[in-house]
Amino acid sequence: MIGAATRLVALLGHPVEGSLSPRMQNAAFAARGLDWAYVALDVAPSGFEAAVRGLAAAGFVGANVTAPHKLAAAALAETDAPSVNTLVFERGEVRGWSTDAAILAGLAAERPVVIGDGGAARALVDALPGARVYSRRGDWPPEAGDADLVVNATPVRDEVLVRLGPGQTLVDLPYPETATAAAARAAGATVIEGREALVAQGAASFERWTGLPAPVEVMRSAVGLRA
Repeated sequence: MIGAATRLVALLGHPVEGSLSPRMQNAAFAARGLDWAYVALDVAPSGFEAAVRGLAAAGFVGANVTAPHKLAAAALAETDAPSVNTLVFERGEVRGWSTDAAILAGLAAERPVVIGDGGAARALVDALPGARVYSRRGDWPPEAGDADLVVNATPVRDEVLVRLGPGQTLVDLPYPETATAAAARAAGATVIEGREALVAQGAASFERWTGLPAPVEVMRSAVGLRA
């Protein structure tokens, strides 16, 4: 039950109805015994700044930011990040971070490729110096034959964007599984799917808001991942 003492966190995106973040973060708050709640708000680009200012004024702890607002969030918040997916409201200030690259922890990336040109792609490129970047508004099609790590940071689900094979790793940000991920797995590549990326960035956001360790296994279970 949400009451007067409940601390609130929002997800801001357009659209947001398919997001697993509310289920995941509310399970995490419950696991830590916190009287917190996470709500998804569909906010059009024209209303994004007003929404952020309104949440801060209303006493929200913070927010996650998803497409198409991550670059706008970086412009609005106090941050050094080129793309922001996590906001914290402190003493009237809007502070921003990106946790999108959390999924890269422990992955070898000597010859990385990033596919996409949105906010998530910008965050991953920032975390992968020297990455080759492909998008339909730039270099296309992707060339990844020599890549050890490929990040699909596009929303494309039904088209195989790049062919991968043994010895290569795909980090596939969309969920459910894309045609690119299915083809890569069938060809022998290692695939890290979108729900894994969601948990990684969500755990880092949780810790930023609460100051507590994230209950990662609870979060994985909440989005349908096995232990």
